[in-house]
Amino acid sequence: MTTVSAAAPPGSPAKQARTSVLALGTFAVGTSGYVVAGLLPALTTQLHVSAATAAQLVTAFAVAYAIGSPLFAALTGRWERRAVLVGALVVTAAGNAMAALAPEYYTLLAARVVTAIGAAVFTPAASAVAAELTAPERRGRAVALVFGGLTVATILGVPLGSLLSQRLGYEMVFALVAAFSLAGAVAVRLALPKVAPPPPVRFAERFSVARDTRVLAMLVTTVLACLAAFTVYTFISQVLATTAGLHGTAVTVLLFCYGIGGAIGNFAGGRVTDRWGARRPLLVVVAGLTVVLAVLPVVASTAVGAGIVMFLWGLCTWSFNPPVQHRLIELSPVHAGLALSLNASAIYLGVGLSGVLGGVVLDVGGPLLLPEVAAVLTALAAAVVLVGWRARTATRKEVAVSS
Repeated sequence: MTTVSAAAPPGSPAKQARTSVLALGTFAVGTSGYVVAGLLPALTTQLHVSAATAAQLVTAFAVAYAIGSPLFAALTGRWERRAVLVGALVVTAAGNAMAALAPEYYTLLAARVVTAIGAAVFTPAASAVAAELTAPERRGRAVALVFGGLTVATILGVPLGSLLSQRLGYEMVFALVAAFSLAGAVAVRLALPKVAPPPPVRFAERFSVARDTRVLAMLVTTVLACLAAFTVYTFISQVLATTAGLHGTAVTVLLFCYGIGGAIGNFAGGRVTDRWGARRPLLVVVAGLTVVLAVLPVVASTAVGAGIVMFLWGLCTWSFNPPVQHRLIELSPVHAGLALSLNASAIYLGVGLSGVLGGVVLDVGGPLLLPEVAAVLTALAAAVVLVGWRARTATRKEVAVSS
């Protein structure tokens, strides 16, 4: 079996091209996951359901992803990696095609579960392959490039989906995402050589990395941060309509502002993490998220203010992934794929809970309460980060005493 050469220069064009293809795949699965936020007005109108009910399409995707990521990582653990990546994108395409053809809400809900299974397999596998191909001093940037596909999904996929759904309906958007997922599968098949699977790991061992308090702290931080972000992002149309009276194309433009901030944040987060380590960037990012979310209802009272706060929100949100991923790989270098798989589950557990929490907050307190609840969650995430690093310090002291 031909395998990717770890000996090639870390910045070589071949490796950069392979990582870029992986980013193309994460763009496809990212658009699949996030596009519902942009489609929410069309979904409520065409399916004749409330915004809270339509948001459960986000929850269904996220819960299936959270459960499926470790489960399917175990089932495909001995498969050659390129085949896993191609197969995952084909499943993602099939789920989006089902969504495009779904005649009613519950069929669409089932299609979202199928889509999530493909995404749950692809994203952690792509991150692990990118990390394996890269020297430690450039790992943050490599993971950031793969996750850059997700930020591009927020820059292009979600806003364009919103724009197209206003004119062609949500079905055409899902059909286009299905086509792009298939194109991603072809690109991965052509650009990547065969990549040997990691050493076999028993299913129970896949959760053993979470026994480390430091890893568990990162996973909890991910859940809280994603729960906060998507509690607002899923219902951003309702929030902006209330704060600034914005609808339709104006919301699409603001989603572009969020996505541009996200792209800058993702790549800046990777570079800063490579230079300073994970702790300082992570604390700064979570603190920034808390402030931005807390002031969002006030600052977003005009179109210009909404554009600024959406940009800053995207910047902070997407700066979060690189230091978390870097920290998990640092803590579990032997089982990096396992740790990243659990982190992928944590991401979508937070996303899934956001549909439920956001729906409740929307019904009880209205759209303006959503950012304030999210700010409380990010403040809790900052506290968990601090506790996680103190646990590491305590462990080192205990080792020193015992020796």
